Amino acid sequence: MSDKAKLATVWLDGCSGCHMSFLDIDERILDVAALADLVYSPLVDLKEFPEMADVTLVEGAVSSEEDYHKIQKVRAHSKILVSLGDCAVTANVPGMRNPFKVEDILNRAYIENAEINQQIPVQVIPPLRKTSVPVHHVVDVDVAVPGCPPSADTIFYVLTELLAGREPDLTGKTRFGI
Repeated sequence: MSDKAKLATVWLDGCSGCHMSFLDIDERILDVAALADLVYSPLVDLKEFPEMADVTLVEGAVSSEEDYHKIQKVRAHSKILVSLGDCAVTANVPGMRNPFKVEDILNRAYIENAEINQQIPVQVIPPLRKTSVPVHHVVDVDVAVPGCPPSADTIFYVLTELLAGREPDLTGKTRFGI
């Protein structure tokens, strides 16, 4: 068994841009791999969240019942939880649906805008919550990293600081929308 830290990444309701930015750290991923084992992520094929992760990056807003239950489990099994990107920090794009009723959104998407097979799916698509909310509205968050997406340099900095046991100082490193 490795004595390296355990790193996890989670994708809730978002575009996966934060994960793409994470991959943009390019060869520096080897530096991260020297410090931590990736124990859960949509980038790998592990299906179950581990018993405990040292650092978990969470991308996306909490929009569905599945997201809601997943983030509670992730929080309970993460020492440090990082909201990564504007959707996790503010609900951003997923939150644009909040002024509308869920029923109206589903009708617009699956009935009004569909040319064939006009029906609201009852399988595969998890039930939407009334509103899409940032991660810290559901669970405690230890570090918030704004950006849409945060740059690869910022993600690398945050990870290496956290894995070294330091709190990252994000002053001047990122902002909403960039």
